[in-house]
Amino acid sequence: MSYFTSGLAATLIGVVTFTAACGGRTETPATDTASAVATTPTAAAAASGGWTYDQNKALEGYVVCTTCHQVSGLGTEGTYPPLAGSDIVQGDPARVVAIILHGLQGELNVGGKKYNNVMTPWGGVFDDTQIANIATYIRSQWGNSASQVTPDLVAKVRAATSSRTAAWTWPEVEKFTVQP
Repeated sequence: MSYFTSGLAATLIGVVTFTAACGGRTETPATDTASAVATTPTAAAAASGGWTYDQNKALEGYVVCTTCHQVSGLGTEGTYPPLAGSDIVQGDPARVVAIILHGLQGELNVGGKKYNNVMTPWGGVFDDTQIANIATYIRSQWGNSASQVTPDLVAKVRAATSSRTAAWTWPEVEKFTVQP
């Protein structure tokens, strides 16, 4: 295991163990962190603007997501929905970005199971490139094979939703769209 991979794995474990960002949950996920970190996404380099997806940068951002969605992307049954195999994650990339930017609250159905919790908004924490990397990562891991997300799309969604002050509900997100 390389120095970077082992350091990142330690960081993932530390953040998951220490962070209480999702309703006070602090246990370490029962997932092989090293193998999850070593997974290579299927996303190709972005053609637009010369931007290239960076898995290392994606992992640096995704570490905050692991508290709820786990390193494995499987979430926590009944509490936090899975990203792995999710039609939402693999659907309209603008909706994924909108959720990351402003959070999500209320009832949600993923894979035939209901979830009802609150996702933290990350738009004030991450810039457009970081969100593009994170969104591309979750759309290309754990068997997901959706298109990548570019910083340009994130900027468009951010601009289109700049007046938003509350987390989305799923019915609102379903209606949301941004022209590419």
